Amino acid sequence: MNEILIRKAEINDMVSVLDLIKELAEFEKEPKSVIINVNDLINDGFCDNPKFSCLVAEIKNKVVGMALFYGRYSTWKGKTLHLEDLIVKKSFRGKGIGKKLYKKFIEIAKFENVRRAEWVALDWNVNAIKFYKNSGAKVLNDWKTIQIDKESIENYLTEK
Repeated sequence: MNEILIRKAEINDMVSVLDLIKELAEFEKEPKSVIINVNDLINDGFCDNPKFSCLVAEIKNKVVGMALFYGRYSTWKGKTLHLEDLIVKKSFRGKGIGKKLYKKFIEIAKFENVRRAEWVALDWNVNAIKFYKNSGAKVLNDWKTIQIDKESIENYLTEK
């Protein structure tokens, strides 16, 4: 296997990052849900106050995986990191790339002295759940993810 390089993403990586996001959406059976574009990623990730950090996995100068994360604050724990997505191109899975991205994310969590790192996985993604459990992470079955989309925000705020 060629050398796997894990590094901080750069602006010119955002086309590949968006492709990976779309591949993940396809895998998660939500291909039409991705509405962001490359400019959104550039503007949000490389501004004066970046909304996220991103790592990429590279083989032979080609981005084949990424981990996108950002800081959060827990009222119970304090400073935390949220791993939004970790994805490896389908044709490169099973080669340890995801594990290297995950390890680098955990190293960053340690370096930033966070008290918790967290993320979500779909309940049917048994491979991801097994991977995370094997790393020592806890899977919390008694919590439910709750979301409100832009349309619902507008509707809620305009209710009489």
